[in-house]
Amino acid sequence: MKPKDAPLTLPAGTRRVQVEGARGSDSHRRADDCVAEEVPVALEYNGISHAVMLATPLDLEDFALGFSVTEEIIDSPSDVRDIETVADERGVTVKLEIASSCFARLKDRRRSLAGRTGCGLCGTESLPEAVRWPKPLQGVVRFKAEAVSRAMQSLAGRQPLHEATGATHAAAFSDASGQVMLLREDVGRHNALDKLVGALLSAKVATHEGFIVVTSRASYEMAGKTVRAGASVLAAVSGVTGLAIDVADASGLTLIGFARGHDLSVYTHAQRIIWD
Repeated sequence: MKPKDAPLTLPAGTRRVQVEGARGSDSHRRADDCVAEEVPVALEYNGISHAVMLATPLDLEDFALGFSVTEEIIDSPSDVRDIETVADERGVTVKLEIASSCFARLKDRRRSLAGRTGCGLCGTESLPEAVRWPKPLQGVVRFKAEAVSRAMQSLAGRQPLHEATGATHAAAFSDASGQVMLLREDVGRHNALDKLVGALLSAKVATHEGFIVVTSRASYEMAGKTVRAGASVLAAVSGVTGLAIDVADASGLTLIGFARGHDLSVYTHAQRIIWD
């Protein structure tokens, strides 16, 4: 059981359930609880199903757009002609009409994905497809360490799904001062980042002028998605993987782990961080 009972008004993307248990020295009891929804979300391009992910059924157009860019299915939002979301008892299908050149490219490297909340690369059919290196970032914008810490610390009061359920991750974009501009949540950390990227693209935010913070570890895919979104700094509250370091180093991404309080561990391109 979570430290507190579910709120009377449930956030979107959650539902009420009954739970039995004990809290501390309290005797056994029954109570209402709030849990995050997790549903199959199919991404369909020009009538062909490409991926099925398990995700929180919120901000799905942001998710589809962000996934399409960070997986290099499209090059920019202008390649999307239309997005339609269709829900039924089985889940949600997001139907995208994309430029014919992008669709032809997708068919050339099409893979069957069965997405999960805890991993990436599910269903990849070949080793070359498993690890794709993003194009290196351009630009030398620098950020104060205190701004990164400020942004990470400010996430605590901005995650309604996590506060209600304790079961979701968040990805947020901050400006250079440490002010969070956009945030998205999902049961999957990759999904939360894709939703954020889609929201940033829709709002036409200059991603090179800020940085991304996430409430999870930083894996290879998280690093690659950040680079493809055009942000030069990814700060994670937990650790980073070796492959994430390799990708970040090669692509010019400043990769930060264990961003807690005023602590930061900068693994790559530390010259982008101003410490005083």
